[in-house]
Amino acid sequence: MTTPAIEGRFFRILSSLLQVPLEQLGHDTSRKSCQAWDSLKHMHLVLALEEEFGIEFDDAEIADLNSAAALLDAVSRKVSA
Repeated sequence: MTTPAIEGRFFRILSSLLQVPLEQLGHDTSRKSCQAWDSLKHMHLVLALEEEFGIEFDDAEIADLNSAAALLDAVSRKVSA
């Protein structure tokens, strides 16, 4: 799977869960910069990404994945592994 394919799927999920238009999201989007990204939506996002990509995050990882860039990097690493 190519990085653009992963990125496209990732941002569609992020947009859908946060109910934020796709064009307003980017690698710099984070829990601090996006009011819609609360702790409950964060857990829903993690679960949706795990299901979509067939991966699993451990509890310690989840706490550190507070931005689109960090999540996308983690997803890419796990998909490529």
